[in-house]
Formats: sequence, C-alpha cells, structure tokens
Amino acid sequence: MMHSWIGFVCLSLTGAGISAGETWPEFRGPTGDGHADRGSTGLPVTWSETENVAWKTAIPGRGWSSPVIWRQQIWLTTATPDGKEMSAVCVDRATGQIVRNVKVFDTPNPKPIAVVNSYASPTPAIEEGRVYAHYGTYGTACLDTVTGDILWTRRDLNCDHHEGPGSSPILFEELLIVHVDGRDLQYVVALDKRTGKTVWKTNRSVDYSPHHYNFRKAFSTPQVIQAGGRSQLISPGPMATMAYDPRTGEELWKVCYRGWSMVARPLFGHGLVFFINDYERPELWAVRPDGRGEVTGSHVAWSIRRGMPRQPSFLLIGDLLHLVTDDGIVYAIDAQTGQEVWKERIDGSYSASPLYADGRMYFFNRDSVTTVIKPGRQFHVLAVNRLDREQMMASPAAVGKALFLRTRTHLYRIQTP
Repeated sequence: MMHSWIGFVCLSLTGAGISAGETWPEFRGPTGDGHADRGSTGLPVTWSETENVAWKTAIPGRGWSSPVIWRQQIWLTTATPDGKEMSAVCVDRATGQIVRNVKVFDTPNPKPIAVVNSYASPTPAIEEGRVYAHYGTYGTACLDTVTGDILWTRRDLNCDHHEGPGSSPILFEELLIVHVDGRDLQYVVALDKRTGKTVWKTNRSVDYSPHHYNFRKAFSTPQVIQAGGRSQLISPGPMATMAYDPRTGEELWKVCYRGWSMVARPLFGHGLVFFINDYERPELWAVRPDGRGEVTGSHVAWSIRRGMPRQPSFLLIGDLLHLVTDDGIVYAIDAQTGQEVWKERIDGSYSASPLYADGRMYFFNRDSVTTVIKPGRQFHVLAVNRLDREQMMASPAAVGKALFLRTRTHLYRIQTP
C-alpha cells in the first residue's frame, strides 16, 4: 500500500467531518446516472502508478462490483474465484486500510459463469448504518456498517443467470428493489429494507414461451424517475422495458422489442427515458414515459439501431448523450432528436461505465487506462492516464476530491495532494 501524504488526507477528513453529500450510495452514484455530487471538485485530470495515488489497497478474491461510499467507509463485494465463498469488504476511505472482511455466504455448488464475469458483480447499495450486498441468485444480505453483523439474508430469489449475476439492487424509500431475470424466471421484487421480507413481486408481462431460454435473461439495473406526476421504476428486461409503480409493483407501461441480456442502466431527461434494449445487436431507444399499457407504437420518440454499447452505461450532460461502445467508439448524440453530433475512437475496450465529475468525463477501459474528455459539441481529450496493466471492469466512484478505481486486484484512491 502507498502511504504518501496520508497525513494530509487524515487531517482533511477529521474535525468537521465529511459532508453528508459526499456519498456514492449505489451503482452509478448519488443519482444513478454516473454524475458525481456537485461537491466533488478539484478531481485529478492526470495520474499514473507514481503520480496522484493516495493509496492502493489489495482486495482479496475477485469481483466487478463498484465501490459504494458512505462518509468514511468504502464497501465492496468480492468472492473466491470458484464462487464458493462470498464476502463484503469495508475499506477506510482516508487510509485505505481494510477494516472489515465479512464472509456473507457459503455456496457449495455455484454454477459456471462467463469468463468476463465474477460471482460478485452486482454493486451493493449503502445508506446510514446499513449496506445491502447482493450476489444474484446466490443471496442478498443486509449488514450493519458499524459492527459488520449480518442483519438479515434472503437466499430464495433464485434464477438461472447462465452467465453469472449482474443486476444491482437499488434503494427507494423503505424498499430494496431487485431484478431477477434468468433463463427460467423473470420478475422484479421489492424487499422491506429493515427485515428483508417481500413487499411486492411482479412477474414480467411477456410471453417468453416462443423464445429460446437463452433469450429470456437480462442484467440491467432499474432507475426510479419522476415523470407524469408519479414515481416510475424504469426496468429494462428481456423482450420489453417496463415502468412500474415502485411502491406497489403495478405495471404502468411497457415497450416491446426482441432484445435480451442488456446491461446498461437507463437514464431520464428532457422528458425521455433512454435505454439499451439488446446485447447482441444493441440499440438505443428514447421513450416518452407518459403512456399507459403497451406504448411501443406510440411513445418511441427515436432510436439508433446500430453501433451502440453492449455493456457500458452512458451519460446525459446538458442536451447531449455521451456513450462509449465496448470497442472504444465515443459518441455525442443530441438527446432530444437522436442525431449524431460527433463520433471518435479512443484507446482500448470498455466494460466500465463512464463518470461525469467536475466538468469532465472519465472513460475507463479494461486495461486500466482512463481517457478524460471535455463534454460538448466538439471532441476534446484532456488526458490519457495509465495504471499497471491489469483488468478493469468495475465502474469507479467519485467522492470529494478523489476518484476510487477498482481493478482486478486493487482499489485505488486517485487524488491530487
């Protein structure tokens, strides 16, 4: 572990304490769209293994979940490479020291997963006093963030992922909401976050019987929006994206397609919901969320039918959508019309979702190379930063003046001293 300027970090994070806004509570951050809190300023533009690394901590096991942050704590999930032990790790934000390593589940006979996946890919959700660790079909647990005690577990939210778990849980009011989209079962479930008991469960309203079982799974994370005078849970699934009432599970509307295995988390802005609807032939759709029932023929505002990302989620900044494809093509797209503004190639292949903070976009490739780009109607690269060449699939976090990057073996705190 690197300890340069740790004294500076400790001094800066004590005394008055950390602002309550300095959190990264779930996959893609405080608002679920890859935007850092407005208080995250002064972030570094350049770094390397020997520059602007506050600390670097080895994380045991293997996992592609993003780090989640609440005040002084960083939590990550991890698992043994064979999936037989699944754990939650707490790292001190100031020093990088591992303060807890809690074994959450034993799984004697885990099923095989895709070589690019892990048994700890879903990102946990965190709030004051509690962190919610989710391992897909292998279990969901609530841990006390002070003691590390396991408060409740569920091991019956099962499905056949085939490729391994991927969807992350989200918190909404008193609920923990989870996608369960496998080859055998497809539903959305909301748990009482205090007890883990089921509050509602809604099956996907699609007839999957004509479709091969491989085409019935999905890996996306839902998003709650406010539109049409109501809260809506936007939930991309196999063959359809649905909107549900997040308090009851009632289906509000849906759009249908032939896609499956989608990964990206949806976004909302300019009166439109944006989502990717397929993995093999990913398309980007923009849908007006003010309908009822099936609205495929009436509420699709525009779509882009080729060249879209399979895995990375995307950014909405002002009136532009910014996307990176798995093979490194970056797009700026007019969010209201779907018209391409520019398209350029950057280095590497991509799984992690980009991040927007301090007026800059950060794109993280699978070889731990980050391209920093200024958002706007012209392509402008600010920096290209390289860490040790090792695999990076987890989407990073940004809190305060620091970036937190998870690679295959380590968690980094990147910050200008």
